[in-house]
Amino acid sequence: MADNAVLEIVELGFQWPGLDPFIMTMHHIDEYPEGNEAQGPVGSLEGRQIGSDFAGKDGWSMYHGDVVPGFPQHPHRGFETVTVVRRGYVDHSDSLGATARYGGGDVQWLTTGSGVQHAEMFPLIHDHEANTMELFQIWLNLPPESKMVPAYFRMLWSEEIPTIEPAPGISVDIIAGTVDGHDAPEATPDSWASSEHGDMAIWLVRLEPGASWNLPAALSGVNRMLHFFQGNDVSVDGVDVGSGAGVRVVPDVDIPIVNNGEPAEFLLLQGRPIGAPVFQLGPFVMNTPEELQQAFDDYRATGFGGWPWSRRDPVHARTEGRFALHADGQVEHRDMQQAQT
Repeated sequence: MADNAVLEIVELGFQWPGLDPFIMTMHHIDEYPEGNEAQGPVGSLEGRQIGSDFAGKDGWSMYHGDVVPGFPQHPHRGFETVTVVRRGYVDHSDSLGATARYGGGDVQWLTTGSGVQHAEMFPLIHDHEANTMELFQIWLNLPPESKMVPAYFRMLWSEEIPTIEPAPGISVDIIAGTVDGHDAPEATPDSWASSEHGDMAIWLVRLEPGASWNLPAALSGVNRMLHFFQGNDVSVDGVDVGSGAGVRVVPDVDIPIVNNGEPAEFLLLQGRPIGAPVFQLGPFVMNTPEELQQAFDDYRATGFGGWPWSRRDPVHARTEGRFALHADGQVEHRDMQQAQT
């Protein structure tokens, strides 16, 4: 057994490597300027590779958007996206006819299942001030028996996500799992996070300068990774860690974390491995090469339900608040002023 609980330290890039049941995580931070009438960035887009702009010029990217930043109409099958929007807003539209605007601490949990097309656009709703966008998108695998379930999404609104203070100078947002008897909102029904075998946790952990906390033990056999994305000097069970590092740890022991520097933040991802073969090509994640080929064939034949929207990159009116219209007609509304900032 190792002398401490740290098993491995890896460098984090734009796409963070995932440990089963996670596939990968992307952390977007874009310092967008004021928005124009179309809710795109004020100013020229000259010098950008429009349609595939990931360069971060001037502190922000258009990604696959050509008017509004973001990711226009594209397909998925076989996994889940958990989109945690810390700052800014996302306009969601999908092939089932569902749509939403969420942000400021909200989370969308989308089971892509048998297939869905969706758009994720980043409307720049402020026309007289900057529009900072920060989000995580976590790709979470589905077990083989759930690969072909109907697509479905659930909103975890910021007001419903517990934030606790388990020690002085420590706060934890509980997106999945349980901390000190506080439970996260329910995930989607077919998610590995909803399985009694999943042992899932997604936590955002903040440590003030000088703060320390014993990360409580999980069950043996789970994969557990601390992603240190903000701060400059922490120690994990006595091992010094610099920002931009993923720390894989022993799951079934309490682990002391000490912040020796500026305010620090971790994204903790934990889950019991699904243990099934993973065959991924772009937006499809399946268990065999044959299933992967079938996903492409089905998408070409059906478009996963087509596209009911008049444009590939739909955005809502600047004045629209936080809301979700689900495929079954259910509508949820939230006050824009209640979103975390």
